[in-house]
Amino acid sequence: MGILAAIIIGAIAGWLAGLIVRGAGFGLIGNIVIGIVGALVAGWVLPQIGVVLASGTLGQILDATIGAVIVLVILSLIRRA
Repeated sequence: MGILAAIIIGAIAGWLAGLIVRGAGFGLIGNIVIGIVGALVAGWVLPQIGVVLASGTLGQILDATIGAVIVLVILSLIRRA
């Protein structure tokens, strides 16, 4: 996957995660970073629990969104502490 594709998928995933976890958005650049980090988290967590989603670009967006939601929930918990 190229850098541009990673940025686009990260932006979409971060934006979707920001909608799912209300009040946890970080703006465009922050959402891209959260989406990319979320993709890395999902790439590790989902196979560990045996979850395999769709393949291709849609699957990557779904995986990255799930990972970004996990990251946003953790960041929200850290902010409250």
